[in-house]
Amino acid sequence: MPELPEVQSVVDALREENIPGRRITGAAVYWPRTIAEPDPAAFCQTIKGRTIRQITRRGKYIVFELSGGLTLMVHLRMTGRLNWGPRDAPRNKHEHVILKIGRTHALRFQDTRKFGRIWLTAAPENILGRLGPEPLEASFTAERLSAMLKTANRQIKPLLLDQHVIAGLGNIYVDEALWEAGIHPQRISRSLTLQEVRALHLAIPRVLNKGLRNLGTSLGTGQSNFYLPGSRPGGNAEALNIFRRTGKACPRCGATVARIVVAQRSSHICPDCQKHRR
Repeated sequence: MPELPEVQSVVDALREENIPGRRITGAAVYWPRTIAEPDPAAFCQTIKGRTIRQITRRGKYIVFELSGGLTLMVHLRMTGRLNWGPRDAPRNKHEHVILKIGRTHALRFQDTRKFGRIWLTAAPENILGRLGPEPLEASFTAERLSAMLKTANRQIKPLLLDQHVIAGLGNIYVDEALWEAGIHPQRISRSLTLQEVRALHLAIPRVLNKGLRNLGTSLGTGQSNFYLPGSRPGGNAEALNIFRRTGKACPRCGATVARIVVAQRSSHICPDCQKHRR
């Protein structure tokens, strides 16, 4: 699933195409369930003629601010991607929503597994307001993280994956951050020492910023993998230290990386660097 670095890289790529300021001249929906709000017919009618004022990110949502007080929100979920190109290009079978932009281009939502969702709403805060803090903002301090961890009594990995706690983290970057901080994913959050909390607070932005510099993580070459607009893969896979490195040597201590399951999620650890203190 695309996480904060992947989603932000998509936003940056769309901005580089100078999409803000352009007008949506038409829309077509080929898989109705992709549109979460409103119904597909109302979506196509309402979005036509709107100008895209700006494109931002909140958590894992791509947020298009439109003219007339409306907001278009896209959640890529497992396999979603946005394709940008000529409007007269043939549609592939996995492109479920197409927005015509101006006279010559189109923005196409592609999703092989059909889990992604799109909202067109005048009240984006109903969804975005439920998200936790952004981990790359200055307001995300070690003290704030410590307070969040101390008030919970949950395993640290599923807690960090909870978008109501921290926005934008997913399986890849949580595994990477916990390895950086030397914390086992099954540790109970309130058991972390102040030193461990500070290490985790430093590790989270470190792994996210590395992912951003590498334009996100693509884990393969199939249709369901992450791609930037223009079909460019992210380059962060080679920079991962622990995620999907089962059986390989830990880059820090040389121990063999292991795969375990935590809260029904595949997790990757170094058994020496991340000892489980019960």
